[in-house]
Amino acid sequence: MFGVVPKSMWEKWNIPDEKNMCNWAMRCMLVEDEGRLILIDNGMGNKQSEKFFGYYFLNGDDTLEKSLAKYGFSKDDITDVFLTHLHFDHCGGSIEKDGEKLIPAFKNATYWSNEKHWQWATQPNDREKASFLKENILPIKESGRLKFIEVRERIEFSKNIHLRFVNGHTESMMLPQIKYKDKTIVYMADLLPSVAHIPIPYIMAYDTRPLDTLVEKKTFLSEAHQNNYILFFEHDPEIECCNLQLTEKGIRSNETFKLDEISNY
Repeated sequence: MFGVVPKSMWEKWNIPDEKNMCNWAMRCMLVEDEGRLILIDNGMGNKQSEKFFGYYFLNGDDTLEKSLAKYGFSKDDITDVFLTHLHFDHCGGSIEKDGEKLIPAFKNATYWSNEKHWQWATQPNDREKASFLKENILPIKESGRLKFIEVRERIEFSKNIHLRFVNGHTESMMLPQIKYKDKTIVYMADLLPSVAHIPIPYIMAYDTRPLDTLVEKKTFLSEAHQNNYILFFEHDPEIECCNLQLTEKGIRSNETFKLDEISNY
């Protein structure tokens, strides 16, 4: 998760167990926007084999269904499923099993990807193909519910959600920038999986183009600091959000807080 950074430096952020594994979140976001109920990413899902889940030691009792129910919703209420990218830990919940059939888990939703990333995921390179599982991806298109977003520098997904595209982690990953009142919240996906990844050299070994990630991080962090963006972390085990400050070591996290505390920042 931290690439070339030595364990002696990164372990202060996320203490590993005896197998050298760290605990991570799969934190999605639900956005109500002009009559749409938009779900950003959806975790691993539950349709994979016991052997598959045995590699990842899932723990805790959080589920997407329970989180939706907390706010009075069910999966059938979702109008749009926005997929930052198609690695299994971001899109595995898109599809569920109905007997032997693979069907959309969100039966009333449109699923959003982009054509560049879709081609990358459905014709995967040898390094990434273990993350692009056909059972998570192909049934979306077969259902007729897939739509593609045009890939360009900045694009509007809805009135209050604009997108930026980055290519270091994987081809054409999409990061939603959400306007909420007078603030901008950026869903970081795997550009910055956690607070610990804010320092520039902290780049995952999973990234296909780590030098591109480095440039993308520097560009984004400068913009985010200047404009006081709020960063929302998909994988940080503890911290949901932070804003940024400039220190003698460069841009670092400032206040950390939960999304429901956002009105205070």
